[in-house]
Amino acid sequence: MDWDDAYSNGAYIDGAEDYPPRWANEAAAFREASDIEVDVAYGDGARHKFDLIRPNGDAKGLLVFVHGGYWMAFDKSYWSHFARAAVEHGWAVALPTYDLAPKVRISDITRQISAAVVKASELIEGPIVLAGHSAGGHLVARMICNGVLPEEVAARVSRVVPISPLADLRPLMKTAMNDKLHLDAAEADAESPMWQVPRAGVDVTVLVGAAERPVFLDQARWLSEAWRCDLVVAGGKHHFDVIDAFADPVSGMARMLFS
Repeated sequence: MDWDDAYSNGAYIDGAEDYPPRWANEAAAFREASDIEVDVAYGDGARHKFDLIRPNGDAKGLLVFVHGGYWMAFDKSYWSHFARAAVEHGWAVALPTYDLAPKVRISDITRQISAAVVKASELIEGPIVLAGHSAGGHLVARMICNGVLPEEVAARVSRVVPISPLADLRPLMKTAMNDKLHLDAAEADAESPMWQVPRAGVDVTVLVGAAERPVFLDQARWLSEAWRCDLVVAGGKHHFDVIDAFADPVSGMARMLFS
């Protein structure tokens, strides 16, 4: 099996190169129209910051949306508009940036996102929903594994939505990406959500596009089966547009999560 090809998304999406600039433009426009606090620090590093977008009136709760990019690309500035559904339903949204490989390992990024969730939880009361895309799906799943979040914060997490998540990291050791990720067997096991125990009482919905690469359909199914949680396969959606539900306040996913 050609593992690099198997985990290559853009090569199989028409107009893939147009998505990042489109995301950046739509995100910038949404920030301009939002009640936003930019660059809230959750750590000491230059990338240890999140943007906090508030709704009109008191927030019903907090969504933390974690971006993807195989732990090697992007920052919070591309994703602001994916807060739209939550904000219009009355939720506050934190969008963190984190350090990227090869500067850090995946386990380091997990700790950074934990710190971001903790800091955001200090600013917004109420239930916490965690959602993340691709590598971000891995990271939000890790947040409800035992010992990752402090108990007082973990107890507030009501739902997690890993979107097209990487649930088993072991196959990535066979890709060229591992020249930057530096995964070894021990870290791949420890950082794979499907081999960890999720916190009891948290609703988990795994979301994946029906038109995604077969390995991403596999990864989503593996997590759903391991955690015995819901799996939603979005018809016609691929890896780059499966997240659109979070920008659409009337989407089924938005109504389920935030109404």
